[in-house]
Amino acid sequence: MPHHRIPSKHRRITTWAVGFSLLVTLLPLAGTTGGAATSSTSMLSRCRVEMPALEYRPGWLTVATDNPASAPWYIQNHPSNGQGYEAGVVYAVASKLGVARRRVTWVVQPYATSYLAGKKPFDFDANEVTYSPTRAKAISFSTSYYDVHQAIVALKGNPIVANHTPQQLRTYRYGDLAGTPGLTYITRYIHPRTPTQSYATMDALVAALESGIIDALVIDTPTGNYMTSSQLVDANGTPFATLVGQFPSVGDHYALVFKKGNPLVGCVDLALATLRDNGTIASLAKRWLGAYAQLPTITP
Repeated sequence: MPHHRIPSKHRRITTWAVGFSLLVTLLPLAGTTGGAATSSTSMLSRCRVEMPALEYRPGWLTVATDNPASAPWYIQNHPSNGQGYEAGVVYAVASKLGVARRRVTWVVQPYATSYLAGKKPFDFDANEVTYSPTRAKAISFSTSYYDVHQAIVALKGNPIVANHTPQQLRTYRYGDLAGTPGLTYITRYIHPRTPTQSYATMDALVAALESGIIDALVIDTPTGNYMTSSQLVDANGTPFATLVGQFPSVGDHYALVFKKGNPLVGCVDLALATLRDNGTIASLAKRWLGAYAQLPTITP
């Protein structure tokens, strides 16, 4: 899709938008009352008016995600049906910004390239990208749309499934993908006695788990659930791994990804704040991610 240049008549609007985006980040959006809430509402209304000047393709909200787009974030690999947690969040944000459902268009962006620096053929990407200060140097993030818990994945017969007190957790052998929050969590909170193995690919990590080189891996709960229900299965489709439990949240969260400095971030953050305050985010999480709340919590 070719890049659409903003016409010269919109340059003044774009200049305003940059300043507006900075102002939005300074507002105490969550739980605002009185004048602050009124100000936020007023600026959200301004966003609705100015949206065409902020969009990658004026008149359309262009949203990216990977292919396949997996459950429970998207249902039936069809983001435009609005089913699934991330699809629901995207359409709720669009509604708050005054973008009609028919004006939301989807494009494919591989996960591994979504958070790299450079031009983006979309307004924002919704694909379970975890915020990190390192990534934020290359791209811009929205505020959180899902607070992530890390969880343990292990083969069903491994002792860690039944024995995972804080002291016992230190005795197991762990592995994880290089540069992931799971790897950081193991090092920072579990403190295993055996050095954690770092792997470059998911295939290598899974192979190490299956062969017994490692006892467990740590990964965000939704991905762990997908792995144990759909990936780590035998020829008959029976799972041979299990989600042992999840750890308390330590601030990791998923955020929408934007080109660095995109002024649309401020408007999207306003929309997300409104959706948190009015209960929409909680309602979507209960509908699509409610099963994760029932997992046992493990203390590291």
